[in-house]
Amino acid sequence: MGGGATRCIITHRAYANWTNKGWNVRVHGNVYKIPNITQKKIDDLANVFLIDTSVDKLSPTEQEQARNLTRSIFVVQQGDENVTIDFVNDVSVSPDETGGAVNAEGGAQSVKLPYKTTAEGDFDVFLELRNTTGPKGGHLIPGNETSRIQTLNMYANGTNSGNATAYLVPPTGMTVISDIDDILRVTKIYQPKEGLLNTFARPFTPWMDMPAVYANWSESIDNMHFHYLTTTPEQATRNYMDFIYKTYPLGSFDTRPLNFSDVSATLHIRRFLLDKIFHTFPQRKFVLVADTSNSDVMKAYPALYKDYPGQVQCILLRNTSSTDSGDKFPYDTSGFKDIPQERYMFFRVPDDLTRLDIANGHCLNSTIPQNVTFKEQGLPFGLGQGSGAGRHGSIPPIFAMAVVLAATIGAALM
Repeated sequence: MGGGATRCIITHRAYANWTNKGWNVRVHGNVYKIPNITQKKIDDLANVFLIDTSVDKLSPTEQEQARNLTRSIFVVQQGDENVTIDFVNDVSVSPDETGGAVNAEGGAQSVKLPYKTTAEGDFDVFLELRNTTGPKGGHLIPGNETSRIQTLNMYANGTNSGNATAYLVPPTGMTVISDIDDILRVTKIYQPKEGLLNTFARPFTPWMDMPAVYANWSESIDNMHFHYLTTTPEQATRNYMDFIYKTYPLGSFDTRPLNFSDVSATLHIRRFLLDKIFHTFPQRKFVLVADTSNSDVMKAYPALYKDYPGQVQCILLRNTSSTDSGDKFPYDTSGFKDIPQERYMFFRVPDDLTRLDIANGHCLNSTIPQNVTFKEQGLPFGLGQGSGAGRHGSIPPIFAMAVVLAATIGAALM
């Protein structure tokens, strides 16, 4: 690594739960250095991720995005590092726009994490917050005395890149756990060329009118907590977090950590992260949102309904194969057998969600055909037409290649 490499910390927006010892906040992120690499080398590395094009053929803004994302991927993780987080009462929130969240009136403090970073630079630990007096004499409200989400900003010492917000979430209430790719933004993970361009070069674009749906939930349901989960490797998620911050209600965030010492977490990262938040909030209700192009979602979401009785309020899945002819991948609905139909819905467009009453567990828009067969659906060549998801027409030549590529690039896109 050349001299002058920049030390960076990425700290993810965190959730905190109430325990008999007080507020317990999960602090997680990564410490790394950005090596000095020439622009030509960065362009060569970026071209690896671009299909049928190259950096020099992109617009100036696309070039900048491709280079920045490539730099964030080719970094040097910093193991055995101490991390200190400052918690500060300076969050700018509007309760009408952030699910009722408010700036905490106390709890400012500086905490050195009890463990050093892993060999991969990761840190992930729950910290007990002291209930310190705030700037106006206030304090953190105990979780069993409020339904409001309180917020504290977090600043990592020694860098200006490690800022995030902690959401102190009461024991009861409702949490939306949302995937991002192809449900909140246009990615087209099922078309490798488009998926890579939409991630590396093109500006992140909301999928249709989903921001309005989430804004309505935030405004109409008291104290709604939003948790965003992407299995994109964490060093490549700054664009994701920036997009969510500017487009959707504020909330906590989960990504794929780089620590591969936990075999279960490595092979089933989405389920690992979902179990963590379910265990942290055993009394909360959850609304799970994603799309059918994620095979791990199709396994994990119905399994969570069965494994955590009474906690999954709704499962809402965009049926990508019914509205996007580019999605040639089948999906498996067998996990939904024995789940009451009113608890889940496969939808086509955001407008399908506008008539739902998720606060009261009414998760099905009866005007939207479901035709769930509880087996593999959305098959190519028009197979599985009985499922309502099959399509006529031939499969483009890229399909065979996409099957192989999806397995290798999926971790970088989903």
